[in-house]
Amino acid sequence: MLFLRDYGDTEVGGFAIAASDDLLFVEDVQLVKQVCSWAHVAFDDESVADFFDRQVDAARRPEQFARIWVHTHPGDCPRPSMTDEETFERVFGRADWAVMFILACEGQSYARLRFNVGPCAEVEIPVGVDYSQPFDASAPDVWEQEYLANIHAEQSTRGMASTLEPVLPSPFDEEPTDDWYESWFDYAAEEVVP
Repeated sequence: MLFLRDYGDTEVGGFAIAASDDLLFVEDVQLVKQVCSWAHVAFDDESVADFFDRQVDAARRPEQFARIWVHTHPGDCPRPSMTDEETFERVFGRADWAVMFILACEGQSYARLRFNVGPCAEVEIPVGVDYSQPFDASAPDVWEQEYLANIHAEQSTRGMASTLEPVLPSPFDEEPTDDWYESWFDYAAEEVVP
């Protein structure tokens, strides 16, 4: 995830692959084709379907590969945006349970477990690395190939003139935070007429 977060300047999303006997222990992260920007990720539906087929062919259950949504934030705020919340509800709202995990810059992370059955509940969960478990060696060349094959960045509009570019109040004492920009781009995306 650190490699994915730091390789480009956009968000990057994927699916966590969990151990069969511990569904919250992530053993791998896999990407699907996606178009990314500084503030959102859009997965290619056909690529997601192909990913699901490959996982079923590998004898994995949906609980192992389709319940933990991981993505990065290029800023230092790991909190979910409105777009993240809407995506989590729309895509994972019918699953028995799901996790949204976000890794931001400066090592900041966020993880929330949602139960959609029974009494329904959501709880933030801790994130850690279990070094007592065996794991493969780092493979940055393989990770780079996967990144380049799947991540397609939209042309960034941050800092460019646009009818939807935020107008900063004057005088602006300090540079707006990443949260401020993310909220603005969420708002602007809703205002765009196709």
